[in-house]
Amino acid sequence: MAYEAGFVNDGIPDFVKEAEEMMARGEMITPPAAEEITIKFGKGLVGDPFTSKAGKELVEVKIPNADPADKHPWESFVISPKMIHDNQFGKGVWMKVVPDAIFTVSRPVKTGIDESGKGIWSKETRQVSSAELKSMLESYKDRDRGSVLSDLSAKKADGHAPAAPKSPKKLDQSR
Repeated sequence: MAYEAGFVNDGIPDFVKEAEEMMARGEMITPPAAEEITIKFGKGLVGDPFTSKAGKELVEVKIPNADPADKHPWESFVISPKMIHDNQFGKGVWMKVVPDAIFTVSRPVKTGIDESGKGIWSKETRQVSSAELKSMLESYKDRDRGSVLSDLSAKKADGHAPAAPKSPKKLDQSR
């Protein structure tokens, strides 16, 4: 084998040599930070794990309606339970997804009634981005959190609040 003058084949790739030179000059080699979106939601929205037809373990996550007056069934999506983590306080969970991820959310829709009177249901599906999914799952953060007393006084004015509990009668114990 004939080598050209000045060429040394020491078996070390060029990118390794460049990295060693950068480290010798004191430059830091940092990989680009992977951007992720953190979605926080309540533990009660996560369903029971199940196995898909392909044999993967999945879990269904429900998405509550943003408007409390909206009585449509909640939308849901399916994800691996390994991606959902408990938070430090135990009542909520969180998951991290890449910003360019696309999720399929579905909602049951009543399409009609059969001869026996039972409802015929189908699924309405749509594609949402991870940013839109985050806004849907974290819509509880946008709700007005009025004080309990002002809410109670408003309900009393409307006549919807329950009446004050009656005091129990004292039993005569002098017998």
